[in-house]
Amino acid sequence: MLLIVEDDAALAGYLRSILSAQGHEVRVAHDAATAQPVIAGTTPPGIGVLDLGLPPSPSSIREGIALLEEWLRRVPGAKIIVLTGQDDETSAQEAIRCGAFDFLVKPVEMPAVLQAVARAALFNDHEGRMSAQGETRIQFTARLADGPREVAAAAEEQLVRKTLAETDHNVAQTARRLGLVRENVYYYLKKYGIRRPD
Repeated sequence: MLLIVEDDAALAGYLRSILSAQGHEVRVAHDAATAQPVIAGTTPPGIGVLDLGLPPSPSSIREGIALLEEWLRRVPGAKIIVLTGQDDETSAQEAIRCGAFDFLVKPVEMPAVLQAVARAALFNDHEGRMSAQGETRIQFTARLADGPREVAAAAEEQLVRKTLAETDHNVAQTARRLGLVRENVYYYLKKYGIRRPD
């Protein structure tokens, strides 16, 4: 599934129409509050097109960045393409630091969106094949000054979150994939404050 989070209803409708015609199952949200239940749902979106300037502060990237971070926490392998008309360099750097897959500046041209979505789908497809072979790709941003222990903890958390997402939060399957006993998985759930969906 592909989720578009865009407060401009006309642009959101246009993106939905074009991406649906390309064969994508598309959902649309116009703000973070509407997007959050979709992201937390049983079939979370693996690809997103996210406007960084969302209500209630559309002139700031704060709402979009917060949603980007939450989305990647809940769906670690998601490929999120961010759109913005804000300060391009600062916005791009912050979005990429937070884990955005790609960055497009408004006014955006549809071929650029289609190419970014096609790349995201290709990455998801290849990562799905890797997962079936017992491999996973993790990506995170770490401050080198934090030292090896904190960086290792960030990698550990990302690995647990991604494996849980790939197994639909099945603790037994997650334990098998990670070569752990179930009790260790429960330990990591508690350690990193990971909640399984109801």
